[in-house]
Amino acid sequence: MFLSMGIGVSFLTACGGIEAEETASQSQGSDEAVEVEFWHGMAGGLGDTLTELVDVYNQSQDEVTIVPQFQGTYEELLTKFRSVGGTPDAPGLVQVFEIGTKYMAESGHITPVQEWIDKDSYDVSQLEENILSYYTVNESLYSMPFNSSTPGLYYNKDAFAEAGLDPEQPPETFAEIKDAAEVLTKEGQYGFSILGYGWFFEQLLATQGADYVNMDNGRSGDATEAMFGHDEGLRVFEWMNEMYEDETFGYFGQNWDDIRAAFQAEQVAMILDSSAGIKETVETASFDVGVGFIPYADELDRHGVVIGGGSIWMASGIPEKEQEAAFEFLKYLQTPEVQADWHVNTGYFAIHPEAYEETIVQEQHNKIPQLKAPIEQLQATIPSSATQGALMSVFPESRQQVVTAMENMFQGTEPEAALQQAVEGTNRAIEVYNRSNQ
Repeated sequence: MFLSMGIGVSFLTACGGIEAEETASQSQGSDEAVEVEFWHGMAGGLGDTLTELVDVYNQSQDEVTIVPQFQGTYEELLTKFRSVGGTPDAPGLVQVFEIGTKYMAESGHITPVQEWIDKDSYDVSQLEENILSYYTVNESLYSMPFNSSTPGLYYNKDAFAEAGLDPEQPPETFAEIKDAAEVLTKEGQYGFSILGYGWFFEQLLATQGADYVNMDNGRSGDATEAMFGHDEGLRVFEWMNEMYEDETFGYFGQNWDDIRAAFQAEQVAMILDSSAGIKETVETASFDVGVGFIPYADELDRHGVVIGGGSIWMASGIPEKEQEAAFEFLKYLQTPEVQADWHVNTGYFAIHPEAYEETIVQEQHNKIPQLKAPIEQLQATIPSSATQGALMSVFPESRQQVVTAMENMFQGTEPEAALQQAVEGTNRAIEVYNRSNQ
């Protein structure tokens, strides 16, 4: 085994990233270093931060060299891995978005990280349980969480004050959102909006304690049918439709940039957005931004949220020495110091809760207290199959079915009929997949 790398690295965040002694995009260790390719989907500033993080690691020791390689969007990355998984061309490590979990676990092309956790006697209990739970299947951790996020309610505190609402008390329930949206709506500004992206529907379902599919959300066996067409799902659709018909809900399509631009331009006063976007939104908005928990149904207690984002998987079929090197890097990523820097520079959660006690995080949270709301929301989440998140191989198709149904509803289809279209489309996709994989 490699020597335990208790690496003391100086993390400099004043310039917005980890500063290595050298800034080569792919630092090289000694000739004897084990090289591990790491495929990822982090573009732009996120990619720069990741590259700097890898540079620091490579320069801190001479046994392992991690080679980060950007492979496009999450969808493009997974497609590329599908084409090389199980071959000598496969990377040692690959980042995959959360809804690719079922495929990866069943692909036969990965080694569950639990195998190395057991070999190394690594204490995984030190990490955030509500993040680990998504990637835990049959009590085994299959991949190591990395860029983890949840949704939050972003709202314009200046607009709240102008409308006579308390800027320090964001609405918490569906009814409160609806009432606030009515007061906030004025010429040129809608009260509320949700992106055309199935992730948000899933979250609004989970916070009601409802599973997305059967078989305990696909956790106790292969899902065979959608469960989101019941009262909980209909409640979400009817809630959105009522606001849309009242013209207090503005729909800005399926592009993240469009709804974020509308919020920045004060064309909408409240939106649901990823927690990973808080820092940039707060720093660039011309108004005071508030962040609260996502809303929940008035008839029920709040159950919490499902983790989103991505995790890092270890490929099978590569030499044991390379897997060992890969696992050393995965452990490094989870250290409080690294997680603190990752959280501060990207807005993603810290996988190791002790990271929040680091000085750089305390300073950042004092400067941007909005970052604390999603952390509190995640830690208050009630563990269940609903908040653990659904597992199914046709998740991307199902998400698009939900978005299409939502858009059909906005075009005049009754909420229940629109929702059932998504249920039926999901069930067909599940049936085809299950039949082809018998």
